[in-house]
Amino acid sequence: MPIIATPLLFESDIKSLPLLGRGKVRDIYAVGDDKLLIVTTDRLSAFDVILPDPIPGKGAVLTAVADFWFGKLAHVIPSQLTGIDPESVVSGADEKAQVRGRSLVVKRLKPLPIEAVARGYLIGSGWKDYQATGAVCGIPLPAGLQMAQQLPEAIFTPATKAEAGDHDENISYATVEKLLGAELAKTVRDTTLRLYREAAAFARVRGIIIADTKFEFGRDDEGRLHLIDEVLTPDSSRFWPADRYKPGSSPPSFDKQFVRDYLETLDWNKTAPGPMLPPDIIEKTAANYREALTRLTGVQAA
Repeated sequence: MPIIATPLLFESDIKSLPLLGRGKVRDIYAVGDDKLLIVTTDRLSAFDVILPDPIPGKGAVLTAVADFWFGKLAHVIPSQLTGIDPESVVSGADEKAQVRGRSLVVKRLKPLPIEAVARGYLIGSGWKDYQATGAVCGIPLPAGLQMAQQLPEAIFTPATKAEAGDHDENISYATVEKLLGAELAKTVRDTTLRLYREAAAFARVRGIIIADTKFEFGRDDEGRLHLIDEVLTPDSSRFWPADRYKPGSSPPSFDKQFVRDYLETLDWNKTAPGPMLPPDIIEKTAANYREALTRLTGVQAA
């Protein structure tokens, strides 16, 4: 059954709820004191810069993929989900149309100040770190590994959480312990790696390699840890087609790496404002996101 088609939305405009902030992709509104409305727009960020062109259907795909994984991994850790219909917390036909198919009403939790990154393959900033130091986030790796090679085992490589326009930076596990305390740092690391391993095994059967991904966690008033934000989407993960994977080069992907590769060909310093995208890049990116949704969940994008 296909997900519903959604109108193109670069920025939401919900007047019936207080706007708390706009991230790179999501707009966040308060629903009372204990819940949030998260509207996933069609904005696309690359190199931590919001690009001027939205990607048709992207918000709906990201919402459907994240919702799938929240349910799939609920036995590992509780999620932010409340089950409340987003259309029930806004007013009027226009606002209901803006949130339809692309929004979640979630618990209002206190986010941890890190991004919890799991890597199973050597690519991206991890590959750059390895080339320079032979390690990733201070974790020594065997010599002679190739670009995109599978690691002997998945590793936890946390990062700072950058504001819009700033760049995330890899940090050491010792820094995480200073930020969170030793006990919580260990829980976050172990949970991150378990989530990654279970998701990677599931996706592999469906022809997708999850090379790496980031999770975010938040705590409730009792200190219980929850999975928040997005989870295992094409925005937060590298998805590679298993049948086209070969170590030694950057594989094709079902995520925004396609856009990053295009942007690397431009004379652009990776600071705002971002460049316009050609129509064929926009459509190919939208198709990659739809393909990831279908392969992982069996759901057809509208």
